Amino acid sequence: MYTAHPDRYAHMPYRRAGNSGLKLPALSLGLWHNFGPDRTAEGQRAILRRAFDLGITHFDLANNYGPPPGAAESALGAVLATDFAPHRDELVVSTKAGYLMWPGPYGEWGSRKYLLSSLDQSLTRLGLEYVDVFYSHRFDPETPLEETMGALHSAVQQGKALYVGVSNYSAEQTREAARILGELGTPLLIHQPRYSMLDRRPESEGLLDALDDLRVGSIAYSPLEQGLLTGRYLNGIPEDSRAASDSPFLRRDAVTEDLVDRLRALNALAEERGQTLAQLALAWVLRGGRVTSALIGASSTRQLDDSVAAVGNLDFDAEELARVDALVGP
Repeated sequence: MYTAHPDRYAHMPYRRAGNSGLKLPALSLGLWHNFGPDRTAEGQRAILRRAFDLGITHFDLANNYGPPPGAAESALGAVLATDFAPHRDELVVSTKAGYLMWPGPYGEWGSRKYLLSSLDQSLTRLGLEYVDVFYSHRFDPETPLEETMGALHSAVQQGKALYVGVSNYSAEQTREAARILGELGTPLLIHQPRYSMLDRRPESEGLLDALDDLRVGSIAYSPLEQGLLTGRYLNGIPEDSRAASDSPFLRRDAVTEDLVDRLRALNALAEERGQTLAQLALAWVLRGGRVTSALIGASSTRQLDDSVAAVGNLDFDAEELARVDALVGP
């Protein structure tokens, strides 16, 4: 029988999501990888238990996470039904719909039919009556945004979601989504962009400025840039790494000699701060409070522990920030 750690809230910082009453842990656990039938149920259960014991109260999913699609929601659902059943009201569970989930014209994008059907399927896999946050996973250029946002609003009105969010929307699309939702009476809670030291588009393309203006929260995915910022690539490409596997998410030709040199320089800065490169990368994303939470993945409890240690030093001085900018660009 699982007994939650009595001091689970002692060390994790919690940040308010935009203008809402909801606070999220500085680090949230994403179930994008590592939660499917190719991993043991006990291993998955151990990661989820350890995350909660460390103060991670937010588990982030999407309908297509696995593999195969749906597997991550089913894996969390099994643990929700056993270990976390007494703690449901301490947890924030989020899911999304937007990418391909089933064949045919109604299995992806942003139609009302797809989004609400997908949410029903997600709730069944999770064994829940509602999720805390339901996202439109990507902007649909062929569906009126009023329809997509109307579907999110309906999910709240039906009691199947408490809050709504968007992911992979541009600054302009986010402003329009927030306007529509505001008129409907369901505020936009949060945006989930890709953001890391090596991918600063949310800054350069004005998304973070838009979120500040709208008083909308943000949760960064891929803050470790598909493992490039974990230290695994400081000496090239390991044979068992994602880049060596010809993953569509990290190509071998992306790991250039110049990039490795910059990663080594970032690692030197991390060591001066008493951190690993991964901890430095997570702390940098969370610097200054503009980002509500950073999403981490974990294939083991040891990896989880290393990531969570980042919250012990989230402050940067001007010289450190300048060094990062010189290495990866402002």
